[in-house]
Amino acid sequence: MPMTLAPGQPAPDFELPRDGGDTVRLSALRGAPVVLFFYPRDDTPGCTREATAFTALLPRFEAAGARVLGISRDTVAKHERFRDKHDLAVPLLSDEDGAVCEAYGVWREKTMYGRTSMRIERTTVLVGADGTITEIWRRVRVDGHAEAVLAAVEA
Repeated sequence: MPMTLAPGQPAPDFELPRDGGDTVRLSALRGAPVVLFFYPRDDTPGCTREATAFTALLPRFEAAGARVLGISRDTVAKHERFRDKHDLAVPLLSDEDGAVCEAYGVWREKTMYGRTSMRIERTTVLVGADGTITEIWRRVRVDGHAEAVLAAVEA
């Protein structure tokens, strides 16, 4: 069922803890576009490049009226260390039990070096101001991705 998420459908609502101690509820952000970038793990090379790219473009996302949120299954404490180490400005949400990753269809079986495990498949979801999914990028390649998402938000 979660694999059926597609543009035009309502984005599954959630409430998750974030770095800094607050919580974020997706439905409370209605009225503005929201970028949800799901990433595998804090402080890994690809995830660091992705988070720093979204941080660098954050002023332009905000100028376009959009919110940007990073989501992984790492703990809030790990998010805070990651944020501080790399001067990240995007809020990082903790989906420790994986329920939001499941709802968005990003918790997938992956094979790496001959071993199969369940991991987050790097995915970005653009949620429109009305709470419906506008665009989904699956199996994201990091380089140039934040720019592509910004172009979609600005369009």
